[in-house]
Amino acid sequence: MFYSNSVRNPLQEKLAFELGEISGYPDYHAFFVNSGAEANENALKLASFHTGKKRVIAFRKAFHGRTSAAVEVTDNSRITAPINENQHVYFANPDLEEVACELQKGDVCAVIIEGISGVGGIQVPSDDFLIGLREMTQRHHVVLILDEIQSGYGRTGRFFAHQWAGIRPDLITVAKGIANGFPFSALLVSEAFSAQKGMLGTTFGGNHLGCAAALSVIQILREEHLIENALQTGTYLKNKLSSLASPLIREVRGRGLMLGIEFSVPVAGIREALLFEHHIFTGFSGNNVLRILPPLCVSAQEADRFAEAIESVLKKEGRQDGTKR
Repeated sequence: MFYSNSVRNPLQEKLAFELGEISGYPDYHAFFVNSGAEANENALKLASFHTGKKRVIAFRKAFHGRTSAAVEVTDNSRITAPINENQHVYFANPDLEEVACELQKGDVCAVIIEGISGVGGIQVPSDDFLIGLREMTQRHHVVLILDEIQSGYGRTGRFFAHQWAGIRPDLITVAKGIANGFPFSALLVSEAFSAQKGMLGTTFGGNHLGCAAALSVIQILREEHLIENALQTGTYLKNKLSSLASPLIREVRGRGLMLGIEFSVPVAGIREALLFEHHIFTGFSGNNVLRILPPLCVSAQEADRFAEAIESVLKKEGRQDGTKR
């Protein structure tokens, strides 16, 4: 996996080109690293270099990683050690007026936001909010970072979730799906940034094996039309789940194959029943949200199986909870 970054690697160049083409960002540069946290670390560092400032606006319930700057912009005190508490971050609600008040202080280098908040419970920022955020950050010469680590790579039916709003951020971070589980990630950098030798660095980033895996992923995304499938099957699944007549369901939200079901009861029992009775593994957020992130190749038949399984589980839960359907 190690190959000196002082030596040209043609696979990096090919991957940068292919990633630019499929993502709709052919004019951006790519910096390849190894994890989502590392991509966000470098994005925050680059934003601070670019502006000469150090304060960041992040959002409530955000998750951006577990390393130094990445965990500082993560809204979870349980994983933030005292050494990470440097008072550089303001956690805002998704409210443009609140963000505007902070930007007017003139000391902000970056605003970082997830395309869809995953760990935060599949919270989808509205198109109007993202458009307003882009306009304000441009007006105040603040770098806008889109964390697409969980919401990117076709998961929402567009290559990046923020593309539903039609905006173009300054920096975009990608990981997870980029190499189908192999440790690999990337930072996409707009032409507003001037590259300087030694500004960013990585030991294993952009290695041959990772590049080969990432190129294969792009090939399969195209050949099997997986982004289109994420939209089609995801919409189908969301409609199926929304039609379930269970008083335990408060809301079904999300886009494509990044969905969340919020319940009026804790989801621990629901997850256990899905796993042990139906052999279906699901994620969660907090106590009441089930996170649904199937592979992009999931079929409508598999979506039906999941909807039937969860309906069966909820009937049992409803009876145990004393509620009537």
